[in-house]
Amino acid sequence: MIIERQEDVTPAVLTVMERTSDPRLRQIMISLVRHLHGFVRDIRLTEAEFREAAAILAELGQLSTASHNEVVLVAGSLGVSSLVCLLNNGDQGNTETDQSLLGPFWRLNSPRVENGGTIVRSPTPGPPLLVKGRVIDKDGRPIAGADVDVWHASPVGFYENQDPEQADMNLRGKFTTDAEGCFRFRSVMMVGYPIPTNGVVGRLLKSQNRHPYRPAHLHALIFKPRFKVLISQVYDPADPHIDSDVQFGVTKALMGDFVRHQEPHPTEPDVTAPWYSLDHVYRMEAGEAVLPRPPIE
Repeated sequence: MIIERQEDVTPAVLTVMERTSDPRLRQIMISLVRHLHGFVRDIRLTEAEFREAAAILAELGQLSTASHNEVVLVAGSLGVSSLVCLLNNGDQGNTETDQSLLGPFWRLNSPRVENGGTIVRSPTPGPPLLVKGRVIDKDGRPIAGADVDVWHASPVGFYENQDPEQADMNLRGKFTTDAEGCFRFRSVMMVGYPIPTNGVVGRLLKSQNRHPYRPAHLHALIFKPRFKVLISQVYDPADPHIDSDVQFGVTKALMGDFVRHQEPHPTEPDVTAPWYSLDHVYRMEAGEAVLPRPPIE
């Protein structure tokens, strides 16, 4: 088609998109073109703004490395990650779900740890944290033999790949649920932290007068054949940023009960006060067990 006026562009592109052989890709591309062209018309995007937008997209890719994923970071900061998660879980967005954001810091091949073991691998000052998790299906039955990958930030707000003071794989570990669907481990109490702000996301937050903080949370990725992989985060309701997560990831279903204890642990003499405990239930849905692509190496 020879383009004569701006109104001709969208029909011409849609005609080409219709030729896509894969039905789902065809549906995606047609909708993308309609919404993208509608967005450009709605705001009357200028040539200078278009060039700046193209440069920003290129920068997102250039800033993503083996230890940092700026694309995932910006998707969370725009609420896209949370929206996709909630649309695809909990009866297609109609009920609560234990699913949450994968985030930009999950790594494959966390070290396997025996139930009750520790995930602290280098000196990490902070109050002890004892976690007990239970994995069940939608009917409340325990899921035995599930792999549970856990990770969290340190008490100074860094994941180990961000912090040269921490050992490799510090505060990461993989467990297997027992016959009752339970797993247990020891760690240190995490804190909320600012997401990286030295790139595109930082400039976006500054321009919108937004803070960069995520409330304290514990990540888990749970794998078991015949179940959809559960990616979850459990949040500390006492965190000062629980109502204003920069990544829009906090839901009521993901609130944890991090209990602060003022007396020494009754059976663990090396766990001195203050210390924290978390007892949490994770619910998995039936489905295909497919691990996500790791956002970092």
